[in-house]
Amino acid sequence: MAAEDRAREERTRQAAAAATRYAQTGDERRAVEERQDAGVAFPDSQEALAARAARLLDRQAVPAAMAVEAVRAEPLAATAAYERILGVSRDLQAWSFLPRGARAARTVARISVRDNGRELPVGTGFLVSPGLLLTNHHVLSDAEDARRCFVEFDAQVTVDNTPQPPTRLELDPDAFFAADERLDFALVLVAPGPDLRPVGETFGWNRLSVQMGKLVIGEPVNVIGHPMGRLKEIAVRDNTLQVRLDDFLHYTTDTEPGNSGSPVFNDQWEVVALHHSGVPRTDAQGRVLRRDGQLWRPGDGDDAIDWVSNEGVRISSILKHLAALPLTPRQRELLAEMGPETGLSVAEGAVGARAAGAGVMAGAAVSPAAGTEAASAPKTPTAGAGAGVGVGLGRSAARVGLRARDGAFGGDRHLVFLHGRSQEGKDPGNLRREWAGGLNQGLVRAGLPPVDPADVWFPYYGDTLVQALTAHEAVPRIVEAPTATAAEVVAPATPTARAVYEEILGEAAVKWDMPREGRPATERIGLDDVTGALQKRLSWLAARSDLDTWAIALVFRDVAAYLDDRRIRDEVLDRVLETMPDTGEVVLVSHSLGTVVGLDLVTRLSPAVNVVHLTTAGSPLGLDGVYSRLLVGGPKRPDVVADWLNVWSPKDAVAIGCPLGDDWADGLTDLAVVNARDRAHNIAEYLAHTEAARSIGSRLGTHLDTRIGV
Repeated sequence: MAAEDRAREERTRQAAAAATRYAQTGDERRAVEERQDAGVAFPDSQEALAARAARLLDRQAVPAAMAVEAVRAEPLAATAAYERILGVSRDLQAWSFLPRGARAARTVARISVRDNGRELPVGTGFLVSPGLLLTNHHVLSDAEDARRCFVEFDAQVTVDNTPQPPTRLELDPDAFFAADERLDFALVLVAPGPDLRPVGETFGWNRLSVQMGKLVIGEPVNVIGHPMGRLKEIAVRDNTLQVRLDDFLHYTTDTEPGNSGSPVFNDQWEVVALHHSGVPRTDAQGRVLRRDGQLWRPGDGDDAIDWVSNEGVRISSILKHLAALPLTPRQRELLAEMGPETGLSVAEGAVGARAAGAGVMAGAAVSPAAGTEAASAPKTPTAGAGAGVGVGLGRSAARVGLRARDGAFGGDRHLVFLHGRSQEGKDPGNLRREWAGGLNQGLVRAGLPPVDPADVWFPYYGDTLVQALTAHEAVPRIVEAPTATAAEVVAPATPTARAVYEEILGEAAVKWDMPREGRPATERIGLDDVTGALQKRLSWLAARSDLDTWAIALVFRDVAAYLDDRRIRDEVLDRVLETMPDTGEVVLVSHSLGTVVGLDLVTRLSPAVNVVHLTTAGSPLGLDGVYSRLLVGGPKRPDVVADWLNVWSPKDAVAIGCPLGDDWADGLTDLAVVNARDRAHNIAEYLAHTEAARSIGSRLGTHLDTRIGV
């Protein structure tokens, strides 16, 4: 039997199974429709609404200031408050919605089969890691089917509506192939192209998540695919989730045969399901009906069927199935590349938990800085190339930094990544790969070869910083949670550190044109007034940026503590210096608090380090309250720094003092970039910009390696 006929038979079985599930959930669907007719926009459970609202706020998909504005007008029950927040997400989209959708679309490919001398499109697939492509079982039922197929990326029209030449690649099911008929999925490795790079280095990939909170009933979904084998198309937002089953979702959206295997996205372009079938209308005997009400016959064609809904396989169900498969270590490594939120980590086999920030004692929910990701930590450092170095602090074992392997970049130049705050408890190896992944996206766009993560020095001070901060606030303040604000909960306990914190918050608010309040000079200002003023500054910064008040407050809190306490500064710098090159030229790339640490660091490098090429991203170094307390004694470029690129985003509140050229001496270049709304302060987002990556790559010169690490 031809592959096309076999795929059609299985597609028919999948549609029949979908129709059965649709009929079985009729009462649930009618209850949803009744609640919607009564004006309930999101007729889902309170637990589901709470998880969704938390995810939106945690990832800054809804700015905190807008969320506060949506719920502040009147007292609301919890469910009503969640619905208000979800309404903001549904009704208002940032301009980045479209370019982020275009970025997601690049991961989608058309799948075609070679059958008796013909090339026939059979479905859609999309990348979920640097090399793995997800599609339906009825598109690729086994490894033999996959060997006969190929994929085409960029099979689409250009902005001028002319066909774009696609990129054709082969599949490699012998290296990886996993499939399940009930869940109707197939996962296969895409063979590298002529450049030998993983396909995801060129087209990107979708970060999947097993976590809750990605979609609730009543929210819109978006589908990108190749209906009927045509060039890439999108069904966007004119559709909603109807019913959620244990393993499947039912939603309304226009799809056609050929869309099988398409990704189903929420409005933040997170994949929530794998589209696998339309749901046909059936009679009382379960027989499929045509649009004219007559019984459907196989010869009528799929376009004659009366489709009433669509069904997708939940991504969380697929990930749980993959986690239980007996695989080789190499296959497990390929799955682990799908990312920490999949629950497929090699080191721990489970998704790591987000750190919530150290020293906060009010019991309040604290959002980490945007763009930080959970990662499981290995139990012991890895030996050999890239092994950790350093010693514990005497309080508890602190993770250690990673050296680059010998001879990287010719041995006389050294690429160093210096991270910011909120990295405690994380695996330095995973962090180094995340940074390298962002940089490699930018290098590829710039036409330069990517770097191998093992060739990068990665000093790690995340645990050291938290331990030092905990000791710094040996007698922590207890803040009453019901009335606590982000400004008060996060504020340092020691008077001097708090003064620095208030100073840089106030300066940041002024730089972003916060209106001055008309308080008489003789009016007494009490503690409540100070706390209120701090929170107003934070709220102003959050409203003007794409970070929430907690993220901004936590960054400024740690910066203030680092600058105020010489012991904290020395412990952090000593830990960083343990994993720094001591000769040659250093290409230092730093982020957030790491940019402050980095400017201090260059004053303590070995004299044999003769040149530093500096890149800062998302930096607070433009604030007088910050640069006046540096070891260099102000906005003075250290002599060892030969050149300096400062990358900043106008929507990143941590970079509020940028551009730096207004305050710092010559030899500095500012580069303004536009980051995605939910990744405004994310380092991988910064490094993926072409000009930023090109600058770093040019500093590595002819030693830029063409190898790619696994």
